[in-house]
Amino acid sequence: MFWTRDEIRRIGHLVADLIADHLTGLPNEPVFRPVPPDLAARFLDTAAPTDGATPDDILREFRDHVEPYPFGNGHPRFWGWVNSPPAVMGIFADALAAAMNPSCAGGNHAAIYLEREVTRWLRDLIGFPDASMGLLVSGGSMATLTALAVARHVRSAVDVRTDGLCRAAHPFAFYMSPEAHTCARKAIELLGFGSSCIRTIPAGEDYAIDVAALEAALARDHADGVRPIAVVATAGTTNTGAIDDLAAIRAVCDRYGVWMHVDAAYGGPAILADSCRDALAPIGRADSAALDPHKWMFVPVEAGFVAVRDGEAMRDAFSLVPPYIRSAGSATGVYGLPWFSEYGFQQTRGFRALKVWMTMKAMGIAGHKAAIEQNLSLARYLADQVRAAPDLELMAPPGLSIVCFRYVGNGHEAQGHSSADGAERGTAPAADEATLGQLNRWLLERLQLGGEAFLTSTELRGRFTLRACFVNYRSTRADVDRMLDAVRALGTTYQRR
Repeated sequence: MFWTRDEIRRIGHLVADLIADHLTGLPNEPVFRPVPPDLAARFLDTAAPTDGATPDDILREFRDHVEPYPFGNGHPRFWGWVNSPPAVMGIFADALAAAMNPSCAGGNHAAIYLEREVTRWLRDLIGFPDASMGLLVSGGSMATLTALAVARHVRSAVDVRTDGLCRAAHPFAFYMSPEAHTCARKAIELLGFGSSCIRTIPAGEDYAIDVAALEAALARDHADGVRPIAVVATAGTTNTGAIDDLAAIRAVCDRYGVWMHVDAAYGGPAILADSCRDALAPIGRADSAALDPHKWMFVPVEAGFVAVRDGEAMRDAFSLVPPYIRSAGSATGVYGLPWFSEYGFQQTRGFRALKVWMTMKAMGIAGHKAAIEQNLSLARYLADQVRAAPDLELMAPPGLSIVCFRYVGNGHEAQGHSSADGAERGTAPAADEATLGQLNRWLLERLQLGGEAFLTSTELRGRFTLRACFVNYRSTRADVDRMLDAVRALGTTYQRR
């Protein structure tokens, strides 16, 4: 198990070469290449090795059987889901963090102070005050679960840590739009409330939550003796990039004494962009917020972040200090800081802070802003191209860096072709909707498997939609044009069948 310095350096150079070849070679490779069935079967069926292999053999196997079949998000024409390419310094940071291999529950070592620094940077980014607390977690799902656990502790009016919810004298409610991320529902179920507590508030034509309907639902529940726990607002929905009216939601929450959580996992970093700052600034007035540096800040996964305005409430919700930590002496730190494990569920925690720290150091706030502005510009460019094209249809007002559209063909336009401002002028007949859905499903599958570009899909008011999400600092307008050429070529092929 012991390697000499020279052997570590030799293998390290081989790894660095693999990383360099992978990152620089991606633009010349298909965006997506499925794993061949025989290789997939081999992965699934091979038993654990009895004897160890040499580092050279292991790296050769990686080169031949793993690296050629990536997820695809490092490629400049990958715009699926909300998955960014990794910043190079973040890649190196992951290796350095693994070499140090600290447990970041707490204590007096550099990783802890680095995480304190990074979480302060992120709290400052979204406008949270000094009294708030931040924690690095795996992603937006764990951030949401952590935040709503604090909301449960603060707003349920029972001693939930001792008695759970079984002694509650009233039913509970949570509020969110149909566009809210599914992780909020998962969190509510895991926290013991059940999905029947969720009030689904309709979204408007812009896919943002209807604030008047939200207030009406709160008023009804208040009159019926239901205890509201939290409103889950979204700063950049996954489907369309819509931003809820955060300031108006804050005002409603204040009137009814309700916790406000903002899911800014995707859209939060766009607060740096001049065009988005006003809409996103009210994130800083929320009781809690989720933000994923591994999305639009280009940090390698996993790197999520949760901020809670009342840091002491967050500690009260989770802190349970065992004797082996309480009596750790100088290992607890010269500043007497509480351990991170007192603010969340995890005790053993990885050194996530290093890749966030090194990525932010390398890019700076100015670099992050420039990359985000470029992605927003590409989304506007794609939306403009779609609006101007008779064979394409814009399916929703573009939000942040997401554009939803579909191919309709020159001789088969839907009656709902969008106007210049993105608003729809009608709907296609049911028969046409079925035909267009079938066409675009066929087109998307072949676009992905063909490797020319990678989009994903969604359904907007029952209509199948192609979806491009720009969180990729490698992408250019030429890449967008190339994708559109591929979409048109496939659409024409389908119509000629």
